Amino acid sequence: MPRNPRPRRWFAIAALTALSAFALAACGRDGYPNSTFHPTTEFNTAIDGLWDRLLLLGTLVFVIVEGLLVYTVVRYRSKPGSREPRHVHGNTTLEILWTAIPAVILIFIAVPTVRTIFRTQAKAVSSALQVEVIGHQWWWEFRYPQYGITTANELYLPVGRTVNFSLRTNDVLHSFWIPRLGGKRDLITNHTNYLWFTVNDSLAADGGTALNGSCNEYCGASHANMRFRVFTVPAADFAAWAAHQQTPAAFGAVAPAAPAAAPAPATPAAANKPATSGGEVAQTPTPPQAATKSSTQPAPATVITPGAPAAATTAAAPTDTTLRAAAATYAAFPREKLNKYNLPSTPLPDIPFNAALKGDPTRGQTAFLMGGCVGCHSIKGNPVAMGVIGPNLTHIGSRYTIGGALYPNDAEHLARWIKNARVMKPGSLMPTLGKGQIDPTTKQKAPGGLDDQQIADVVAYLQALK
Repeated sequence: MPRNPRPRRWFAIAALTALSAFALAACGRDGYPNSTFHPTTEFNTAIDGLWDRLLLLGTLVFVIVEGLLVYTVVRYRSKPGSREPRHVHGNTTLEILWTAIPAVILIFIAVPTVRTIFRTQAKAVSSALQVEVIGHQWWWEFRYPQYGITTANELYLPVGRTVNFSLRTNDVLHSFWIPRLGGKRDLITNHTNYLWFTVNDSLAADGGTALNGSCNEYCGASHANMRFRVFTVPAADFAAWAAHQQTPAAFGAVAPAAPAAAPAPATPAAANKPATSGGEVAQTPTPPQAATKSSTQPAPATVITPGAPAAATTAAAPTDTTLRAAAATYAAFPREKLNKYNLPSTPLPDIPFNAALKGDPTRGQTAFLMGGCVGCHSIKGNPVAMGVIGPNLTHIGSRYTIGGALYPNDAEHLARWIKNARVMKPGSLMPTLGKGQIDPTTKQKAPGGLDDQQIADVVAYLQALK
């Protein structure tokens, strides 16, 4: 008895309908926070326009080809009593057509693609904000050479000003990507890549927008844990943040010294200087003692142009009153503006710690200095802390995340990070510091180490560095 084909047919139709619904849902631009299909920069707009054009052309080709195929199958299908079709050994006209038509289609694809490549690979304007991005296993270092600022894992960008990123790696291959702003670009050993874009006003409403960034090139055991946060803020808020970051980190009754001066924009002569080949970055090294200099000492600065060095310019230092006034207007990016997807949700590993202990920042500063932390970390205003292996901890108390944006920056997570970072993040270079803790890399107990009270003191000290 022959089977009824209808149930199978209805099942196929239902499956196709469900698949189409899922595909349409995936095309929503606003439902996914890390979507790159947002016209927030000229880079994203150019890539999005190219994508839309290629998708349209590809869809037209698909519909035409599949329509001809279905027509041919139906029109020339086998029928009862039909004679055997005539054998054809070639058709010069058809062969020319199906060779020429794809070539024409490729021209319509190639021209806008090449145009977009040249547009996004062009040099940034000379007045751009320069940001040096350095990838480490597994965290991000951000330097603002025009302001003398170094920070980690949190990137502040002013709305309306072009930002030119110089990208390099300290170890293996990484890839820098902020999906909402566009521009995934690799960080390659012994080579500097460049990327630039201008954040538009749509991300400045109500004080700015918090975005996610990540590494998108496999780089080792904690590749998936190499994240960062981006805060797009109005120009005035960025200026206040930069002025605050230039002040030495201090706590208690210690008044911060005046920061180093931010340089003036490049002079027209320097901005119009012809570029030379080579792609090197001209940079004036700053000695470690620069953090303790008087505010009357101007800071050297460099304007970096992709593909060519540019002349460094130095401006007269603004007055102490001006710098302090700018820094006084600083407020951290509003917590209420953070979205759920901006907040880390990594489960906290089982690392025992006495949370009832109350830390003392003065004792914590001593423990920080004596416990070997200064060998890896820098803190502006602390002449002993000049390490360059780990993240710069200046004003770490004002950051929202730790561990490469893997955990929230609070006492609970920070204490356990200090106690056993390698349990918190596999492969971390930070040694295990908790007394009696087993290092998961060496499988040995940490030599010496800090007890819970000392760790609580260090946490209090770091959180006081606002």
